[in-house]
Amino acid sequence: MNYVFTPSPVTAVPVMGSADHFPVHRIYCVGRNYEEHAKEMGFSGREAPFFFMKPADAVVVIHPGETATLPYPSLTKNLHHEVELVVAIGTGGRNIAAADAAGHIFGYAVGLDMTRRDLQNEMKKQGRPWSIGKGFDHSAPIGAITPAAAAGDIARAEISLEVGGKQRQRSTVSKLIWTIAEVIEHLSAAWELQPGDLIYTGTPEGVAAVVPGDTMTASVTGLQSIALTVR
Repeated sequence: MNYVFTPSPVTAVPVMGSADHFPVHRIYCVGRNYEEHAKEMGFSGREAPFFFMKPADAVVVIHPGETATLPYPSLTKNLHHEVELVVAIGTGGRNIAAADAAGHIFGYAVGLDMTRRDLQNEMKKQGRPWSIGKGFDHSAPIGAITPAAAAGDIARAEISLEVGGKQRQRSTVSKLIWTIAEVIEHLSAAWELQPGDLIYTGTPEGVAAVVPGDTMTASVTGLQSIALTVR
């Protein structure tokens, strides 16, 4: 097949304990999926889950033992960190029941949903889509994927983020409003999930701004932690 220009390389994330890489198809993100974060954003209660997307090439891969560089994005003066458990889909499907969701999961990783909060808030005020606040270049850092069988009891894992060695976010995956299985059920009713899809499952309370020079360290129990310095 001839192309009018050379296609971009496949975005892929390394797999822990293997030479294999996980090719990324789509990135889905769940909004306000921890109660305390929903409250700090001005909401409360168990609202129906909602989703937004990031492009696959927003991924920043952080290899084990590496401190990656995160370029400070354009147009914003209020870049926020949001640490998240990421679910990697290995078997696709449509209308997947929550009871069957585990069979579709390849593994898990630590991720960050970086957010241009000022741009997002301005779009919200105007009733406009806020992709500019969420789907920008380098907005989806992620560490190596741990296969599900090696990830331990992920539903009770601790999730946390430090900036400059000081804790900003800390919670447990058990506090998700919508569980991983329920998220997969809702998502697969709206889109046919595909192998290679990543699901950023939501962030706990404590989101705040970072500036150039800040180093973020994010972790989920049982998974490869990640570190990034904003430049």
